[in-house]
Amino acid sequence: MESSEETSKNGKEGLKSHNRRRWRKDKGKASRILQSMDLRTMTQSLVTLAEDNMAFFSSQGPGETARRLSKVFAGVREQALGLEPALGSLLGVAHLFDLDPETPANGYRSLVHTARCCLAHLLHKSRYVASNRRSIFFRTSHNLAELEAYLAALTQLRALAYYAQRLLATNQPGGLFFEGDEGLTADFLREYVTLHKGCFYGRCLGFQSLANMASATVRVSRLISLPPEAFEMPLTSDPKLTVTISPPLAHTGPGPVLIRLISYDLREGQDSEELNSMVKSEGPRILELRPRPQQTSRSRSLVVHFHGGGFVAQTSKSHEPYLKSWAQELGAPIISIDYSLAPEAPFPRALEECFFAYCWAVKHCALLGSTGERICLAGDSAGGNLCFTVALRAAAYGVRVPNGIMAAYPATMLQSAASPSRLLSLMDPLLPLSVLSKCVSAYAGAEAEEHPNSDEKALGMMGLVRRDTSLLLRDLRLGASSWLNSFLEFSGQKSQKTSAPTVEEENEAPRESMRRSVSEAALAQPEGPVGTDSLKILTLKDLNLKSSSETSETPEMSLSVETLGPSTPSDVNFFLRPEDAREEAEAKEGLSAKDSSSGVSNAFPVGFHPRRTSQGATQMPLYSSPIVKNPFMSPLLAPDNMLKTLPPVHIVACALDPMLDDSVMFARRLRALGQPVTLRVVEDLPHGFLSLASLCRETRQAAELCVERIRLILTPPAAAAATAPPPL
Repeated sequence: MESSEETSKNGKEGLKSHNRRRWRKDKGKASRILQSMDLRTMTQSLVTLAEDNMAFFSSQGPGETARRLSKVFAGVREQALGLEPALGSLLGVAHLFDLDPETPANGYRSLVHTARCCLAHLLHKSRYVASNRRSIFFRTSHNLAELEAYLAALTQLRALAYYAQRLLATNQPGGLFFEGDEGLTADFLREYVTLHKGCFYGRCLGFQSLANMASATVRVSRLISLPPEAFEMPLTSDPKLTVTISPPLAHTGPGPVLIRLISYDLREGQDSEELNSMVKSEGPRILELRPRPQQTSRSRSLVVHFHGGGFVAQTSKSHEPYLKSWAQELGAPIISIDYSLAPEAPFPRALEECFFAYCWAVKHCALLGSTGERICLAGDSAGGNLCFTVALRAAAYGVRVPNGIMAAYPATMLQSAASPSRLLSLMDPLLPLSVLSKCVSAYAGAEAEEHPNSDEKALGMMGLVRRDTSLLLRDLRLGASSWLNSFLEFSGQKSQKTSAPTVEEENEAPRESMRRSVSEAALAQPEGPVGTDSLKILTLKDLNLKSSSETSETPEMSLSVETLGPSTPSDVNFFLRPEDAREEAEAKEGLSAKDSSSGVSNAFPVGFHPRRTSQGATQMPLYSSPIVKNPFMSPLLAPDNMLKTLPPVHIVACALDPMLDDSVMFARRLRALGQPVTLRVVEDLPHGFLSLASLCRETRQAAELCVERIRLILTPPAAAAATAPPPL
């Protein structure tokens, strides 16, 4: 019996290997189609093949399979012809939203690219069907399922293209974020979230992309608890004067702040009695004690890191794998801040803790193994947001501002504002709009989920996004059809995503596991009743109160309010260079009256009906309170005088990230103010690639780009001038 099972297992493995090789070959062909054809040529070729296949299967008699194949090719023809003009109009003006000619990236480009990938897959599959439809080896059911899946995806992409046109017609000139009145914004979001998302999973998971957590061994990885004690910091304008840095106070009162010290070498000060007294136990001490002649001297540099996780999830420990590699490559100690998470600790608690830890590190850098000559703030996603806001707060307090910021795919606009890249959330299994909304709502203080038992908590929205990276990676590894592997299909590294009918049962288990992972469970999570997500009307004064006690006299947030002055639309609408405004306005005139008319329902042409969810319209929270518009929460909305205080900024973003437009618009604002900024957009990788850095070559290369940017900040100006890359 065991021998028979072994033979069966070997046979299945051989079939899987054969299918995997065939899949990579197919993806290579689709990739060549994508690279060799422009949009119109691709569409015309697809329509011609669709008509030919439609005619063939229509002549094959009354069979159900032949009828469905004829119908699916008719649908492909209809959707391709309808999609091509919409994509062409977006492509015609997409360049106006780039940071510069050397950085061709924004949400409009990403949508067009995604749609072209889908068209390329359909074109390749249509050619295959046309060439093999008479063969006795033609797998009719398998190819029908593939075609129907991609037709559904193409239909939804057409809907997204129309929505993008609607944004283009409604937004301010050059703005990537929806700036219509709140009523129209609400209508848009309610309409958008009813679109069916399931067609982008299963067979089509990751089609839009072209491309064991191991880490370096370090001598120091220690969790340190900073006591909640105020201390003095010198002012940069006059070091003889000082300002008091108070411990975090918001919501829960004074409390310690946890930081993790990571260093490849054991450096002077890192094993001092003073630092040892603050070490917090987390099991066996992670400090290698191999014999060494002496401790390494202090580094001239220090990296202060803020982890991502939507302000509601993850820790310094979950980001430790790539931080260890950074410590080795940079030769500098790193501290990563374990700030308190929402919804229990909403804004501005995390900001207060990060700022307190940053100031403590500047003052006590000798204990951390650094002389502090060069200090870089680094963070990803929500951590990138905290990099900007901590630097802004340091400038507001008058203390030392870091030498530079490296922000990976940062969130700079914490509102449910629509943008072309945010439309990508429809097909993103980790960042659907509902998850983004929940994270922002929690950080803003409006999220207070209650789960009667642990099972419901595990399936709840906040429970899902709270899972550490290790659990996320476990989900991604559940089968060869996992999401990350599908992101690399065009690079020749795609694992088997679909298979012959003879092994479909074998693939069903990992497919079912993926359905229960973050993306599918999040999508199935029902929304609360109407009105439950509305944001509390809180003031900045309220945020500084532990309860109903009197406002603290410390300059924590009051200084920021005084610096800001009144907020008006003119303070924040500096998104387009003056010379681009006329060209963009002329391009908008080319849109039809239908696209530029008011009302979301006019976004689609007559007769076009995208797939909808069975839940119908959903109430989405609208963040109109001063909290979400505060520049210390949404730095994109900061006035010019605040942004001018930022140090050089290096942003590494992802083309397939729903938050791509956050990076593009923030870089454009800084560029318009004459602030030093670079933006590098990596292709074909999703949001969160740093936490997946060791899984494949593409993610490793993107992580190395982040290290290069940090190294540029840590290099003294004289040396940097000789090796600096050209502006991006």
